[in-house]
Amino acid sequence: MMQQVKHLINGEWQLGEGQTMIDVVNPANQNVLATQTAASDLQLERAVAAAELAFLQWREVPAPERARLMLNFQHSLKLHHDELGELLAQDTGKTFADAKGDVWRGIEVVEQACGIASQMMGETLENAARGIDCYSYLQPLGVCAGITPFNFPAMIPLWMFPLATACGNSFILKPSEQDPLVPNRIAELFVECGAPKNLLQVLHGGPKQVDALLTHPDIKAVSFVGSAPVAEHIYHTGSQHNKRVQAFAGAKNHMVVMPDANASQVVNALVGASVGAAGQRCMAISVAVLVGDAKALIPQIQMEMKKVRPGVWNDPEAGYGPLISAASKQRVAGLIQQGIEEGAECLLDGRDFRIADLTAADGNWLGPTLFANVTPEMAIYQQEIFGPVLLLMTADSLDDALTVINRNPFGNGCSIFTSSGAAARTFQREVTVGQVGINVPIPVPLPCFSFTGWKGSFFGDLHAYGKQAVRFYTETKTITSRWFDGDVAGAPNMTIQLK
Repeated sequence: MMQQVKHLINGEWQLGEGQTMIDVVNPANQNVLATQTAASDLQLERAVAAAELAFLQWREVPAPERARLMLNFQHSLKLHHDELGELLAQDTGKTFADAKGDVWRGIEVVEQACGIASQMMGETLENAARGIDCYSYLQPLGVCAGITPFNFPAMIPLWMFPLATACGNSFILKPSEQDPLVPNRIAELFVECGAPKNLLQVLHGGPKQVDALLTHPDIKAVSFVGSAPVAEHIYHTGSQHNKRVQAFAGAKNHMVVMPDANASQVVNALVGASVGAAGQRCMAISVAVLVGDAKALIPQIQMEMKKVRPGVWNDPEAGYGPLISAASKQRVAGLIQQGIEEGAECLLDGRDFRIADLTAADGNWLGPTLFANVTPEMAIYQQEIFGPVLLLMTADSLDDALTVINRNPFGNGCSIFTSSGAAARTFQREVTVGQVGINVPIPVPLPCFSFTGWKGSFFGDLHAYGKQAVRFYTETKTITSRWFDGDVAGAPNMTIQLK
């Protein structure tokens, strides 16, 4: 019997009652792994009501007790690391190593949530005025929601609900409909670790369910990761309905290669950062800007990319897996064709890649694709490709490379490879991108910092995980306090000044 994806509502796993049915498809062979029915309007209302009740109870739980839940949860995730990695690999097509890395980066955020007591400390000032003390508390918001993408079905949910609930909120998770199996399993582990039964709700569906969450009056904050057009819709719709919103969007990440950079380090970094995970990362390096004599590396880059072979999740020789869907493959293939027609030099074309023992229709496979002589007006540069495609551009100087990057509307991540501290410092100061790597190709920060995309890569004010996420999931309350020993002589204070 086909597995049916269930919703977690008020502590009970139940089938969807909506009108939309969606298949969960293995992208490597088109086999249907499971089916899901979207949540009905009534189920969504039940979930929000249960989350509201959970919040009223959970906010009274002391912060050290909330931290102990997170300690149990991170321990459970580590115990089930391989299981989650295998399930994720089959669900998304990622290689086993890459899938386990997805889970591990999420575990790191849960580890941050284990220290929530110290992260939620307020501020105090004794004698702010004569006999008056001021102090502040961080208090939870209420019911929060998270809408997560297909490409990191473990990591990104774990960016959201552990920190939100550690701060004292309840949470509603709406995973991607393309790979909901891992989020469901993670939710099961969370409940098994002792979470109150209605603290986390999991709802499945599509745009209708998303819009219902964005407009529901009892939801106070929404976190989102996905494409730029959807992120903009999420931000504006949620904000118009008086919600706090953080919406992480698309990217066009550049790596600047200086002539003094170590050649082997550059080539290895470029290959892994561009085609790893089939390029389906918002922090993937999709453009390399070769400065001056660094363009001599092009033949070596081409040779090493040509060696990378996609494959199924349990193939130890596979560099990466398939794209998530046939529609994604068709879109990327169309952009490759458009790049050729616009005059870019296609050094490697992955559209005809085949997997042994599988027919062309069996999976969403694309081999590594490499373009040279790319210019900023081309569609392959203007759009986020989200596939195993690397673009090569050239620049005469670091200033010229910075001009290219700073004119790009996205600002998620970038990197520079160089042996010059002066060049690196100039780059990190002048580039208008939120996350910068110096001889590091994909500068995703560890959870003690925050994930800080800029420009068209982020809509909102406070970013994911780190200190900013704690601020996002809390509100500051400031108290001004005076205690009298007896009667106070004098006339009434008719000014705003504290006396």
